[in-house]
Amino acid sequence: MAITTLVWITVAVALLFDVINGFHDAANSIATVVSTRVLSPRLAVIWATVFNFVALFIFQEGVANTIAKIVNVDHSNPAFVWVVICGLLGAILWNLLTWWWGLPSSSSHALIGGLSGAALAFSGGNFAVLNVHSLVKTLYFIVLAPVIGLVLGGLFMFIVMWTFRNMRPRKVDSTFRIGQLFSAAAYSIGHGGNDAQKTIGVIWAVMVAGGVLPTTATGAPHWVIVASYSAMAFGTAIGGQRIIKTMGMGITSLKPVGGFCANLAGAVTLFGATALHVPVSTTHTITGAIVGVGSVQKLRGIRWNVATRIVYAWIFTIPAAAAVGALTLYLVHALGAF
Repeated sequence: MAITTLVWITVAVALLFDVINGFHDAANSIATVVSTRVLSPRLAVIWATVFNFVALFIFQEGVANTIAKIVNVDHSNPAFVWVVICGLLGAILWNLLTWWWGLPSSSSHALIGGLSGAALAFSGGNFAVLNVHSLVKTLYFIVLAPVIGLVLGGLFMFIVMWTFRNMRPRKVDSTFRIGQLFSAAAYSIGHGGNDAQKTIGVIWAVMVAGGVLPTTATGAPHWVIVASYSAMAFGTAIGGQRIIKTMGMGITSLKPVGGFCANLAGAVTLFGATALHVPVSTTHTITGAIVGVGSVQKLRGIRWNVATRIVYAWIFTIPAAAAVGALTLYLVHALGAF
C-alpha cells in the first residue's frame, strides 16, 4: 500500500477516534446537568454538542503540538506511519470496551498509551522513540487534574454554601438550575478545546511522517482543525448515555448547586491546562470535581466503591491501550504490511 494512501486512511481512523472520544466523553460535560434534572438527556446532549464546537473559535493549537510530539517521528522510515494507525486502533478498542462497561476512562490516556505502545513495539523497545518531556508533562497531570478538580470543586461549593446560607433552599435550587446551564456550557467548551486538539496533533504527526506535510510545519492545515472539532461534536451528539449514570448518579447525589460547582471547577481546570498546552483527561477532571463537591456536602455520601472502580480504570488505561497498540503493530507486521 502506498504511504500516501495509508496517511489518508490514518486520518480517517483518527477522525473516527475523535467521534468515539466524543460519545465516550460526552457524559463528562452533561452528567451533572442530567442527574439534577436541569435538562433532559436529549437536550443536554444538544447543549454539549454546540459548545464542544464553539471551542474551535477560542483555543489555539498548543495541546495539538504536545500530542504531535509524544512520539519522536522517524522521518527516514515511511513505515513509521503504521505506528500512528496501530496506536489509534489500540486507543479505539480500549475506549469502546470501557464505554460498553460504562466506565469513564480517559480517551486522552488511551491515545497516549496506544501511540507509546505501538512506537515501542516498532523500535524494538527503544525508549528513545518517546518524547520524554511531552510524555512526563502529560503523566504529571494524571494526578494533578483530578486533584485540582477536587480542590476547586470543594472550594467553590464551600464559597457558594457560605454566600447563600441565608437564602431559602427552593430559591437556591431555582437560581443554580439556571447557573448550571452556563457551567455545563463552559465545561463543554473546555472539553472540546482540549480533546479535539489531541486528534489534530495525531493527524499533524502522521502527515509529517508520511511526507504530506514538511518537517518544518508549525501546525495542522485548517481543514484538519475544523474536521476534528466537527467529529468531536458529532460524537457527542450520538453518545454518552451509558456513562451518564456512573458520572452523574453513581459517585454521589447532586443538586443543581453541586452540579454548578462541579462543572465550574472542571471548566476552570480544563481552561488552565489547555492554556499551558497540557493534554489532560476530562474524565479525571470532572470526577475529581464531583468528589470535591460531594465531600463538602457529606463525605459519607460519596460512593467510594464506584470511585474505586473508576480509579482502577484510570490506572490500567495507559498500559492496556499500549498493549493493544503494540499487539496490533506486531500483527500488522506479521501480515507483511511493512
